[in-house]
Amino acid sequence: MTDQSTLIRPGGPEDAATVLRLLDTATAWLAERGRTGQWGTEPASADPRRIAQADAWATGGGLYLAMLGDLAVGALVVGAATDYVPPATEPELYVNLLVTDRAYAGHRIGARLLGYAEELARDRGLGLLRVDCYGGDDRALVRFYEGCGFTVTDPFTVQRPGRDPWPGQVLERRL
Repeated sequence: MTDQSTLIRPGGPEDAATVLRLLDTATAWLAERGRTGQWGTEPASADPRRIAQADAWATGGGLYLAMLGDLAVGALVVGAATDYVPPATEPELYVNLLVTDRAYAGHRIGARLLGYAEELARDRGLGLLRVDCYGGDDRALVRFYEGCGFTVTDPFTVQRPGRDPWPGQVLERRL
């Protein structure tokens, strides 16, 4: 599979279940490798908060799906930055979610979706694309974004009552 064979289409309300499926498979993949700090061990599709989040993403106008034929192999959500990250000092497009089907790892689906986010930002006249990610454990996800041309900026911590704090990292890419 090459980048060209992966088509990207806008998502809609009917795609919330697809987002949950992608999150579930990614969570299971991470858990199998002992990497539970990012998304835990429970499927997103069993968590009312995550179900509501997927519904909001699917109806919010910022969801895009990477398609391989009829199969969604990745999801991208762009929009405004989340409340828990330091605000940008200029207009930006923010990557709220990037998740890929781990069965297609190594096929650059995530990089292709990030390239699409860059195109969206440029089309909107924006010169800044930002994303946040899990910054704990071995920081493999941070390195992935750096490999896609992003630069580390602000670390942050999300306090979660009754659970361990979640270490995050903001990255940016100038366009």
